[in-house]
Amino acid sequence: MIVPCDHNGIITASKIVKNGGVVVFPTDTVYGIGCDPFNSKSVRMIYRIKGREESKQLPVLGFSISEISKIAIFDDLSKKIAAKFWPGPLTLLLDIKEQKIAESLGLDKKIAVRVPNHPCTLDLLKECRLLVGTSANVSGHPSSSNSQEIIGKLEGYDILLDGGIIPNPIESTIVEVVGSKFRIIRQGKINEKELLALV
Repeated sequence: MIVPCDHNGIITASKIVKNGGVVVFPTDTVYGIGCDPFNSKSVRMIYRIKGREESKQLPVLGFSISEISKIAIFDDLSKKIAAKFWPGPLTLLLDIKEQKIAESLGLDKKIAVRVPNHPCTLDLLKECRLLVGTSANVSGHPSSSNSQEIIGKLEGYDILLDGGIIPNPIESTIVEVVGSKFRIIRQGKINEKELLALV
């Protein structure tokens, strides 16, 4: 099913997610694919659709810092980074607080989290609160910024929220915070200089 990123489309997609379905949606970086992170069956479906090894963890998108703080532990520096760059293209690797989500996602100690800066995604997250949010592509293939490319290349999802073409697509920067220091795991839109200004 393909629906536009309008109110009706968002409500339809959120109902599908709540019923265990898989949704493809535009973000501020690239198109993402997601599901209810508490539903282990839906999580396994994402791995199958992407052909991704289950040893590679899936990130979680949240509607707000407050929502993410229910599942992950923020220290002073990670709070500062989140306050500065969220919503936006920065993923934080934090200690897990919520055991149910750790079990459904097969995580040990850390969880990758982000608040995306895209009106369609935020409207969807307003309804769902949290979503698995990984790139909507087959593992090893390029990420997509165009909904039409996904229609031809990806199979097995339940609904696509069509946001057209994402301008200036670039992956998020992934940062792990340890005490008063941070480590960039993947360089994306936000660079080290911008992060150092907060330390």
